[in-house]
Amino acid sequence: MQKYLYLIITLLSLTSCYTYQVKKQPDPATENKKESRKAPELANNTSTQLPNAAAQPPAPINIQEKLAPNKNVKIDVDGKSYKIIVDRWESDSLVAHAVYNPKKVLKFHKNQINSEKIAEKRFSQPIADIITVTVYAGIGVLIWALVH
Repeated sequence: MQKYLYLIITLLSLTSCYTYQVKKQPDPATENKKESRKAPELANNTSTQLPNAAAQPPAPINIQEKLAPNKNVKIDVDGKSYKIIVDRWESDSLVAHAVYNPKKVLKFHKNQINSEKIAEKRFSQPIADIITVTVYAGIGVLIWALVH
């Protein structure tokens, strides 16, 4: 029983509520649909705009805006994944350091970075809820074991 308790405590201490998530780009076609619901008198104009918006390619992603200084992100460079904290931009090159090794300075050209796989570190509510329920269940089992 005591071994399992130590195992549970160790696993919960190693679990983080933060995950790296790719931020989705807003779809211009759905934005136009929302606008048409808000203003029915403009529905005729937006209905002609919908095929035009659907035919247009998505707007290019500005990497320098996504990778602002002091952001904790996960990027994909030439097929290799890096967890970094952005320091600065030097013309077209990103200067950053590794999350777990601040002394290691990394430089990447903006053309090397896959802009579709830039994931920001964010708080994950479902993981936090799972950890909370598990801790409460562990406390309940501990109290039950002490009573019996």
